[in-house]
Amino acid sequence: MEIRFAKPGDVPKILDLLRQVDRVHYEGRPDIFRADAQKYGPSQIFSMLDKPDCPIFVAVEDGTVLGYCFCRVDTYYRDTVITDHTDCYIDDLCVDETIRGKGVGKALYQAVCKYARQRKCRAITLNVWCCNESAMKFYASLGMKPQKIGMEAILEDG
Repeated sequence: MEIRFAKPGDVPKILDLLRQVDRVHYEGRPDIFRADAQKYGPSQIFSMLDKPDCPIFVAVEDGTVLGYCFCRVDTYYRDTVITDHTDCYIDDLCVDETIRGKGVGKALYQAVCKYARQRKCRAITLNVWCCNESAMKFYASLGMKPQKIGMEAILEDG
């Protein structure tokens, strides 16, 4: 298996994987997520391919994309509250549902860590939905810990 930056020919499989992610989110929170949606369209992905601060990593074996990881480098400088630093934010990570649990996600995460160290990032950050328990367990197995918690109160009569 090879981990590399995404190329234009990878976009169709990335779009398929984005739909898998949406399905997980829709099944967990249909009150928030639309059925049969995807976070990014083809033109958005193509535009990200050339942005050094928004890398897309793919895990590839025998020419087939097994998973992806969208990232974003966030730099905080002269913020009134937050100290000056740079983080690598994992915007989205997905491994094809047919091969989960075989180390593909871990390999993608390790590639992101290497990239973040090269970019002198302070940390890797991400958000995960509480309804996605398998993702929360996966990230915890990599040593990630909660940084902050989003809370809600659903207003039934609102």
